[in-house]
Amino acid sequence: MARNLIFNACAKTIEFVREIVSSPDFIARHRKNKNDFTRNRKLPFHVLIVFLINLVKGSYQDELDKFFKTIFRFDVAKRVVSKAALSKARMKLKFEVFIELNLQLITYFEKHFRPKLWFGLRLLAIDGSTTKLPMADDVARHFGVWKVRQGAPSPMARVSQLFDVLNKMTVDALIKPKRIGERELAAQHLLNVMPNDLILLDRGYPAWWLFNLILSMEANFCARVSCTKWKVVRKFFRSGLSEKIVTVPVHSTSIAQCRQMGLDTTPLKLRLIRIKNDGKVAVLITSLIDTKEYPIERFSDLYHKRWPVEEDYKIIKCRIELENFSGQSALSVYQDFHAKVFAKNLVWMMAFPVQDRMGDEIVHTKHRYQINFTQALSKSKGVIALLFLDANRLIKRLIADLQYIFQRTVEPIRPGRKYPRKHKAKPRRYFPQYKPIG
Repeated sequence: MARNLIFNACAKTIEFVREIVSSPDFIARHRKNKNDFTRNRKLPFHVLIVFLINLVKGSYQDELDKFFKTIFRFDVAKRVVSKAALSKARMKLKFEVFIELNLQLITYFEKHFRPKLWFGLRLLAIDGSTTKLPMADDVARHFGVWKVRQGAPSPMARVSQLFDVLNKMTVDALIKPKRIGERELAAQHLLNVMPNDLILLDRGYPAWWLFNLILSMEANFCARVSCTKWKVVRKFFRSGLSEKIVTVPVHSTSIAQCRQMGLDTTPLKLRLIRIKNDGKVAVLITSLIDTKEYPIERFSDLYHKRWPVEEDYKIIKCRIELENFSGQSALSVYQDFHAKVFAKNLVWMMAFPVQDRMGDEIVHTKHRYQINFTQALSKSKGVIALLFLDANRLIKRLIADLQYIFQRTVEPIRPGRKYPRKHKAKPRRYFPQYKPIG
């Protein structure tokens, strides 16, 4: 019965997304012109959406042939749609379609699944990275060209995400020109923050105006702060105290930003906490000032809970090959990025119930186990197309088969393992004329 409930929950998720994609209002909002996607073509709106979320990595034509081979059950691939037709079709599609789909997916997940919380709070991390883009005129004009560590200058983008670290879901993702800073992108993420959220921030983010903005959203934060950043932090660091509630006045560099955003500049009452890890001392600054409800012992491991967002960038960049863009325009960059983020979330939603039950079923073992998400993504390619384009009665069977292979492909969680970063690792490059065939 429990397994049937899992299949039903996942099947209803797929049906929910299918209804959205086929909605006339949804189609009207996300097409460039009112006459787009009105004729009966081989690549209509909903099929184009499904194709782009099918974890596209190879060349246009190869991916198209495999896609239609899968959904039409061909024994041998046939030419149904040309790459030229695909290029024309995707120019009619707004990239915001995948942002809205992801927002709807997250809302559905939080309402119908059992999301994990940290003492009643949704635990979100904001983190950013950079990514190389195709050397194409339109991309270079939009994103700008930057010097890189190795090789010739290249178009670059800054990516950022608001990530649910306990449930491993990307709540909001952004890809913007590299000239836009991480804090500015963090401020944009806060439009998706709720009053019961706790935001985890790394050392590069602390700014008085950003803290004030988070509090104005009735959310909370916990950030690692440099021991030399502010006078009040330096004084606390030298004191040797384990924690202290302090009043932090507005910094001169934040006044203009606060005025621009309409924020008050009243001093903030915050809490400083000293934590030790591997013999090193770190200072956390948080808005959780209630020492009885949130005793200091709870913070020793809290900051490290943001690590899944770092791992998620590895998944996005290496597993689903973010930099392996399929087009040569700025629009295609936005489409590929947001389509892959949505697809990643969708696969994890189908894997989440399996992972959630794993703690109850696998007992008397040396280690806890987790799903091998790389394998989950690999096994989902192609099946995503069937889930959205097959008959409704087949969805549960497809999900059951998919979740069975998820459950059979697990790996132990070994606490305390550390791998030093390889700063001189040679980056993998993707060239549009040399796409992989696998």
